[in-house]
Formats: sequence, C-alpha cells, structure tokens
Amino acid sequence: MKRSMMAAAALLVVAIVGGGAYLLRRPAPASKANTAAPPPRIPALARAPGEVRIRVEVRNASTVRGLARRATMHLRDHGFDVVESGGTTERRDSTLVLDRTHHPDWAARAARAMGGAQIESRPDTLRDVDLTVLVGASWRPPPEPFYP
Repeated sequence: MKRSMMAAAALLVVAIVGGGAYLLRRPAPASKANTAAPPPRIPALARAPGEVRIRVEVRNASTVRGLARRATMHLRDHGFDVVESGGTTERRDSTLVLDRTHHPDWAARAARAMGGAQIESRPDTLRDVDLTVLVGASWRPPPEPFYP
C-alpha cells in the first residue's frame, strides 16, 4: 500500500513539474496592449519638416488647466521643437498660430497639427521662437491610448 501511494505521489510530482515546464515554454498570449491598433499615421503636411528645427512657444489662452502641456506633447509628437510652454493672460476660444519669423509654411503645418487653427503673421525678433501657439478653450487634445 505504501508503495502504491509513493508511486502515485511521484506520478503527481512529475505531472506538476512537467505541466509547469510546458507552460513556461509556451509563448505568452498576446496582451491587449500588443493587439491594439497602431496609432494613426500623421499626415506629412501636419508634421514639421524633418530637415528643419522649428522652435515653438505654446501658451494656454484658456481657463482649462493643463492645456498647454497637452498641446506641447501633441506638437512634439508631430516633430515640432517646443522650447517653452505656459499660460498667458490673453483668453481665446479658438487656437491661433502666430508666425514670428516669416515662415507661413511652418505656421500652416502647426495649424494643421492643431486641428485647423487660425494663422496670423506677427513678426517678433525679440522672441527666440519661430511660432507661438495660443491654445484656445475649444481645442481638445486627441484621445490617448489606454493601457490598463
């Protein structure tokens, strides 16, 4: 009787160890983060040109907290070099891109990146930026992917 119990216990240990080794060798199932759809491609005309550094200043022209920070991340994702961000006392409903260095193409690209913002030429040689983006209250950042 003892022999049969010992044989059964040994068989149980072998089954557990063998099953564990099998599970460790199997590839892990794909997680939801790996199977999520890839991020949408950014149109070329809504990106900063790769061969040029476009210095951008982002200002929150609304009462929505954190909007300049989100716009900074958004523009950086589009290839712009955001060198400064923060608030301003000016209040706007719509977003405005100010061309500081006579580069209307750069301003148009930033405006497209911000979802079709207005553009104005306001040269200012005292600022060390090419563009100033005044983020209005109506601008909403694109949704961020959720990875639990």
